[in-house]
Amino acid sequence: MADDHKGSGALEVAVSFLIGAAAGFVLGILFAPASGKDTRKKIKEQAVKTGEKAKENYEKIAREAEKGIQYVKEKTQDGVEAIREFIEKKRDEMLKTPGPTKDESK
Repeated sequence: MADDHKGSGALEVAVSFLIGAAAGFVLGILFAPASGKDTRKKIKEQAVKTGEKAKENYEKIAREAEKGIQYVKEKTQDGVEAIREFIEKKRDEMLKTPGPTKDESK
């Protein structure tokens, strides 16, 4: 249960980092002495890089989520099999145990 929010925490950190990096870059560009054309070009290039990093982080988180889903499926299947075995064992025990006879039921 402690790892329930592990994926969402990683996503929050990644998104926060990207937002902080983009904001810092834009502020640096806006206050640096350069022509408007150069500034727009730098902002566009940084936006492309930030988008690529966001996509990479999304893909990484998606892979981790898929692993988590597979793990849950495996554990669920293990649980279902354990329950099935338990039920079969109890059924077999009940079939082997003789029931009350006619004399005992009166």
